Amino acid sequence: MISVCIYFQVHQPMRLDQGYSFFDMGRRHHYRDEQANADILRKVAHKCYLPANRLMLDLIREFQGDFRISYSITGVALEQFQEFCPEVLETFRELADTGCVEFIAETYYHSLSFLFSKEEFRRQVNKHHRVMTEFFGREPTAFRNTELIYNNELAQEVERMGYKVILAEGADQVLGWRTPNFVYQPAGCEKLKALLKNYRLSDDVAFRFSDRNWDEWPLSVEKYARWVHDVAGNGEVINLFMDYETIGEHQWEDTGIFNFFRAMPRAVLAHRDFGFRTPSEAAADLDPIAQLDVPHFTSWADLERDVTAWLGNPMQDQAAELAYNLEKAVMASGDDDLEATWREMLTSDHFYYMCTKWFSDGDVHKYFNPFETPYQAFISYMNALNDFALVLDQRQKSK
Repeated sequence: MISVCIYFQVHQPMRLDQGYSFFDMGRRHHYRDEQANADILRKVAHKCYLPANRLMLDLIREFQGDFRISYSITGVALEQFQEFCPEVLETFRELADTGCVEFIAETYYHSLSFLFSKEEFRRQVNKHHRVMTEFFGREPTAFRNTELIYNNELAQEVERMGYKVILAEGADQVLGWRTPNFVYQPAGCEKLKALLKNYRLSDDVAFRFSDRNWDEWPLSVEKYARWVHDVAGNGEVINLFMDYETIGEHQWEDTGIFNFFRAMPRAVLAHRDFGFRTPSEAAADLDPIAQLDVPHFTSWADLERDVTAWLGNPMQDQAAELAYNLEKAVMASGDDDLEATWREMLTSDHFYYMCTKWFSDGDVHKYFNPFETPYQAFISYMNALNDFALVLDQRQKSK
């Protein structure tokens, strides 16, 4: 049996006030754009989360356990669901109750913490683990890092934390001639198993589905199922990893994306050698075929599939360095509100908005960037972060 693993990332950042200026420093200490957070969350909920969750529930019931999926939902997304659209959480709980859905652990604030602070990484993962267990009634056994950022050291840390499965990008620079369609063992690990994203089949849906310049457009379910079935004889697991917002938000309803997902399970299951599994189920049934050695960080972002979407230019590096340099003072403050504000500012999206790679990946970056330029993103972020640092310093001096 060849396992098909569908995994969806669910994430919405706490957006910062784009108008927070130098003149607000020392006077205004609230950095969130609450109106934007509410408006965007509700818009995406009605375009994607609510109808997509209803669709997945219908498919699970229709196929009576033969259709199985997985999600990771960031803590900052959960908080916004609770505040702005609690009915989304109820539909995720309905999905959990089917027993056909796996919820995967990650960093609570969708941060780059592993790259800067192992201690903060562990704190965020542990917090996310507790919240997911509380919300959905079962402890996560699989882990995915923010944006599938991965290397050997990360895998070893995740194994020490007790997880059994880790998700990663099937990047060409890692695999070479090998295929992502098998289970691998991360270098330096004894029990942890790695599932690698088949980025071609995943991105055919996530990015190319509505692209009329794509030579395979329009993508029919029959054609896609044939590509999936072509793996027979050269793979044991096909990992289709993508943003959940693909359904209805990135690919609008009028593209046919809902109809595509509605028909896809039956088309895949028409081949008797294929079945749907969650990541933990697939990993439990399969042995690694080889060791996976990834000394340098990879991710699922951009053509480079590295961390240059968030780090590498002077603005990104300066902002990240200043933010993580505040860790010791924040933790010493013992102030829960300060900790939460600081961690919201660690969310990877803020650094993504500062990316200056306006070449092959420019359209993607522009689509996800609420700022007109990365320079405006940097200025707004640094104004807020510097004010936060002043508040933190004042709290320390007043003790």
